[in-house]
Amino acid sequence: MRTLYSIDAQVFSAKAARLPRPNSAAEISDFREALCAAAMRRFAEHGADGLTMRTLAADVGCSPMKAYRYFRDKDELVTAMRAMAFDQFAAALEAASASVDGAREKATAIGEAYVAFALENRWAYRLMFESGPLDVDTAPDVLRARARADRSMTGYVEAMIADGVLKGDPRVIGRMFWAAVHGVVMLELTGVLTRGAGADTLRREIMRTLFIGLNNDPRLGR
Repeated sequence: MRTLYSIDAQVFSAKAARLPRPNSAAEISDFREALCAAAMRRFAEHGADGLTMRTLAADVGCSPMKAYRYFRDKDELVTAMRAMAFDQFAAALEAASASVDGAREKATAIGEAYVAFALENRWAYRLMFESGPLDVDTAPDVLRARARADRSMTGYVEAMIADGVLKGDPRVIGRMFWAAVHGVVMLELTGVLTRGAGADTLRREIMRTLFIGLNNDPRLGR
């Protein structure tokens, strides 16, 4: 005998069959990544003012409502973009480090990869370092990705200290090198320094001076 309950259950089952299948965690992650990648392209071409959830939705071929299901607002999207940029930056440094042997060689490779990433991805680089302070509650992914990049910028210093090339606190030395490279890169990106030989010479002389000061052996700065 068909009861009211059984009829309702059948109607519910029929409606459920017509509902879209919930996205898996992997699908959600992939779509968020696609939105971030499209947002980075738009950000590079049009700046922050040219990036809106509506224009981003048009770029990826979805409705604005769908974009808002993945990111609450533009601020949350920009935070995710910043995390993506740091991860890509860290991956470039890691690949450079893995491509050579020896502490000095790793230092050189990482430095070259750093500069190449910044100049080839200028908007991503500026987004990483010019978007204000980070809060562990609102930007945990950015903090994680930045810590990953920090490890790449200090790991080779630890190896150089172990090899007797440098002396001192590896974290402090790593930040000294980072500050030096970052400063020259920003001068290039803002047009204060001409890209190419001038900036390269300045970077090389700063590093040579730091090596001399950190080891008291002028030969190590050559």
